[in-house]
Amino acid sequence: MPDLLLELFSEEIPARMQARAADDLRRLVTERLVEAGLVYEGAKAFATPRRLALVVHGVPVRQPDLREEKKGPRVGAPDGAIQGFLKAAGLASITEASVQKDPRKGDFYVALIEKPGQPANEVLRALLPLVVRTFPWPKSMRWGERSARPGALSWVRPLHGIVATFGPETEEPDIVEFTLDGIASGNTTRGHRFLAPAPFTVRRFEDYAAKLEKAKVVLDPERRRDMILADARNLAFAQGFELVEDAPLLEEVAGLVEWPVTLMGAFDAAFLKIPDAVVRATIRNNQKCFVLRDPATKRLAPRFILVANTEAADGGAAIVAGNERVIRARLADAAFFYETDLKTKLEDRLPNFAQIIFHEKLGTQAQRIERIERLSVELAPVVGADQVQAQRAARLCKADLTCEVVGEFPETQGLMGRHYARAQGEAEAVARAIEDHYKPQGPNDLVPTDPVSVAVALADKIDMLVSFWAIDGKPTGSKDPYALRRAALGIIRLALVNRIPLSLHAVAAWHWENVLGQQFPAVAEKIDNLMEFFEDRLAVQLRDQKARHDLVAAVLSARSLGEGHTLISIVDRVEALGKFLDSDDGRNLLAGVKRAANILRIEEKKDKAIYSSAPDPALYRQAEEEDLAAATEIARDAARAAVATEDFAAAIAAIAKLRPHVDAFFDKVTVNVDDGALRANRLALLNAIRDATRVVADFSLVGG
Repeated sequence: MPDLLLELFSEEIPARMQARAADDLRRLVTERLVEAGLVYEGAKAFATPRRLALVVHGVPVRQPDLREEKKGPRVGAPDGAIQGFLKAAGLASITEASVQKDPRKGDFYVALIEKPGQPANEVLRALLPLVVRTFPWPKSMRWGERSARPGALSWVRPLHGIVATFGPETEEPDIVEFTLDGIASGNTTRGHRFLAPAPFTVRRFEDYAAKLEKAKVVLDPERRRDMILADARNLAFAQGFELVEDAPLLEEVAGLVEWPVTLMGAFDAAFLKIPDAVVRATIRNNQKCFVLRDPATKRLAPRFILVANTEAADGGAAIVAGNERVIRARLADAAFFYETDLKTKLEDRLPNFAQIIFHEKLGTQAQRIERIERLSVELAPVVGADQVQAQRAARLCKADLTCEVVGEFPETQGLMGRHYARAQGEAEAVARAIEDHYKPQGPNDLVPTDPVSVAVALADKIDMLVSFWAIDGKPTGSKDPYALRRAALGIIRLALVNRIPLSLHAVAAWHWENVLGQQFPAVAEKIDNLMEFFEDRLAVQLRDQKARHDLVAAVLSARSLGEGHTLISIVDRVEALGKFLDSDDGRNLLAGVKRAANILRIEEKKDKAIYSSAPDPALYRQAEEEDLAAATEIARDAARAAVATEDFAAAIAAIAKLRPHVDAFFDKVTVNVDDGALRANRLALLNAIRDATRVVADFSLVGG
């Protein structure tokens, strides 16, 4: 079947927009093809700095014919209804309609509408201009002389050409002819701006990609990334260095070039007295270059790798020299900033924060630092940290925000604080905590394990959450301007990785009452709502770790964080429950408990009553009732005792002993008997099973 080739050729498309734009082009075209009845076999989109391209394989040559029946009014209906039906169905006379019999509702008219499918080329002629005109660029505008015309195209950069061909592999493809903003579609494109600027014609995708390659354009961004990475590694290795890999920078650089050429430059080794992070940020941010390191010492080397977009006649010497001049100047500025920062101690920077507003409702940055400091001292014993060091680290953790280097390179906050703390003689644990207190910032970020770092990191994130809950600033929908979801996940990972027996409810309540209390009196409902938010984040985290969502829900339903339980206890309970339910005893007990819960739910709904009272032993009529009641009481008490010591395996083992008694009860005992008192007592016995197992989890929420 035929293939569609589409290229939109323009001035430079910003690198940060290319991947999204390629995906949008594929999505918009293929969605409209499917809507038009043209179901395709496959599609792939590409982006370079100067073009978006799309190939759609296996597009049918024409739409399928449509045949549908349209129901009309009843026979004998008013003329107005008949005329409306004829117009909607495209009929000239009611005699063109058929009559369908309906003994109950009466006979009615039916029109058979047949619409022959259009050739795919005709569909594409209408479809493609619409896609281009409605393309969802984050930012776009009208360009050049055409911008003054009514209905001028709005595009991210000036659009210069459109390639649109359609046809089978064995034939010469047709041009999908349309004109957009004065640009006529065709089969002509251009290669590299400098190395191969002459226009050339293309046919289908394979021909297009091959001719672009000859014209010094690598169409596939993934291949450009691979080329840059391989060449940079090889060039570094050849000179005895090691590439410091940087995936986001690699992605960006691959979007800046169509024909990548890697080159190596150098800078004065004297600049290496600056912290490595500052050198790297300077070279990366200003020149989009990669840094190298000594494979033996892992310290940065006075070399960098740049990626040019051309093959220069001098082998790139002038390009390298130009980058070296800029990097030399930028590193000189960075060295000046660093040396200037060292002249002022972190402690002496703190008065500045009294003038910096953290949030209009939450006061200054100085007030926030004070809150973190107080909470760090409170948390230190919980995590095994030295209270004096935790307090000192919390006091200085934000101080580097007013430094020159951090002002120039915000991504170095925390890291520069560690360097400056070491330089002024602070304890190593304090210096490390200043850097680590922002962590973890994402699912792939390392989790601090040093106790002082953990205390300050927890305090920083807990204060954020409690403070914004106090002013009703919690996330809503997709909006989370203060990254509170990330802060909650950070707290969860800190607690789980370090096995901290942290009662979030107790800590949040303490912080609210003792630190925020004067300004924002604690509200129990808000604290409970914050715990529900944590439970949602915990469920997300555990699902990411491949935990079963139903087990997480079952445990949280039985034992919520709002009751003061720790994150560790919840996670351990989920793990123990999962292991138990993987056994035969677990599966069988689950079936019995769910059966009991289902009967209770049905009967309580029917009776409009809750059977929560203890069963009356005087109403037991069968040995299986007595055995189940005794076993349930023993299992419940044993499970509660085990849970109190957080021995969840023992708690579940106690519950597991119920299995034979539950099985025997349902084999021998009828619950819904005619005797009302006996029936109610047996329902109360089922409730006792439910209550006993809820010591561990709500089994009714477990699937299977």
